Amino acid sequence: MGKKAKGNRVQVIMECTEHKDSGMPGTSRYITVKNRKTTTKRLELKKYNPILRKVTVHREIK
Repeated sequence: MGKKAKGNRVQVIMECTEHKDSGMPGTSRYITVKNRKTTTKRLELKKYNPILRKVTVHREIK
């Protein structure tokens, strides 16, 4: 079972923005943790996409 969120830290799902536009099947998603109090906006990170085989921008969903 997963951990319960303590205080301000929450789990977020990151999804590739370029993968959606490419039309290739599948998705590139990562799970990470952010501090809700200090980072109020949606998170945006550069991560490796194994399907496209390059580093792309991943944005927070949900």
